[in-house]
Parts: sequence; structure tokens; C-alpha cells
Amino acid sequence: MRFDVVTIFPGMIDPVFRQGVVGRAIERGVLELHAHDLRDYTHDRHRQVDDMPFGGGPGMVMKPEPVIEAVESLRDANRGPVIRLEPWGERLDQDLAAELSKEPGLIIVCGRYEGIDDRVRTALGAREISIGDFVLSGGELAAIVLIDAVARLVPGVVGDPGSLAQDTFAEEMTGWPQFTRPAEFRGMAVPEVLLSGDHARIERWRRQQAAQRRVSKHEGAINKK
Repeated sequence: MRFDVVTIFPGMIDPVFRQGVVGRAIERGVLELHAHDLRDYTHDRHRQVDDMPFGGGPGMVMKPEPVIEAVESLRDANRGPVIRLEPWGERLDQDLAAELSKEPGLIIVCGRYEGIDDRVRTALGAREISIGDFVLSGGELAAIVLIDAVARLVPGVVGDPGSLAQDTFAEEMTGWPQFTRPAEFRGMAVPEVLLSGDHARIERWRRQQAAQRRVSKHEGAINKK
């Protein structure tokens, strides 16, 4: 799977994925990751990518020409969907990550300033995705989150595919508390059930704990409303 990131700060992207499972998958050729400097697609000596918004208002808006030209230049190498990272977009969750992991690639456009000229969305048929109800300085950090969430679901990226089944938001009930050695640390003991060797009992305990965590998460979300 190929990821192309269009940004005015390409240096933010590559270093994050030089380590870990995604980095190793890139080294093995399972994944490709390319960061592209949006300013390379401008045609003025100042390499300007933004301008004042029509209708007035504070801040600047990213111009449509360089973004559209950048994406068009990548189309032969990447036939996947174009993604714009926007706070009003559809919420990134595990189901959406799994859906996107089946694409041949993603072209991710990172916004800055007050946003991107909306003609980019129209011209490119861009899909708008949000990683949460908060504002970042730019789309680069959101792009990193999206890439990591999607990439680890691509076959061959995670060494033990069975570990994906234990992800917190997998279809199976998971997300229980985990423990390892020592069995006691500073007066805090590992639950006895995990030391029992009774696998059926351990499975029941894990499912109960995971269910409690999900209930607590749901109640917390309701209380915030």
C-alpha cells in the first residue's frame, strides 16, 4: 500500500515512521510512504501557497492550484482516494481504518491556516476525515495518526496477525487489563485469576473486564454532553 502526503512541512512525516512496525514494513517494501512539498507545485518566485479569503475574515486560505496540481501529479503512481483531514469530516475509527486499508493507496492533503479552498474537495472528489473534535495547527499530525491506524491493518505489516484480533476496537470483546512479571510490585499484585492456569476462567475474567471498560467509556462520553 502506498501513502502520499501533500504538505508544506514534508519533514514532519518521514521521521515518525523510521521506527516501529510501520517503519519495518516500509523497509521490507510492504508499504510505501512519500511526503511531497506543496511549494514545489507553485509557479511564483515566492512559492506562495495561501492567499486572503474571499468575503473577508482573519487568516489565510490555502490556494487550490498547487494542491490540485500536486495530487494530479501523483495519480499515475497512486490510484487510491484523496483524503482531506478536516475537523468536520467523518470520524476515524477502527472500521474506517479497516476499510481504507483495503485501498491500493491514499493521497492525504494536509491543511494549514484557515483551511483549503473548497474547490479542492470538489475537483478531486476528496473524502474528508477527522481524528476528533479538536483543532490542530495543521493536518500533518492527523495524517500521521491516520497512516499508523491504516497501515498496521495492511497484511504483512504486523508480524503476528493474531495480535490484531486483540486490538481494543476489534470485533471481538478485547481491551482488558494486561499484566506481566513480576507478579507483585510495590504491594500491587497481579489478579489471582491470571495465575491460576484456568484458561476458561481467565477468558471469562478478561471479557468481564473489557465489558466494564466499555461501559465506563460510554458513561464518560454521556456525562461530557
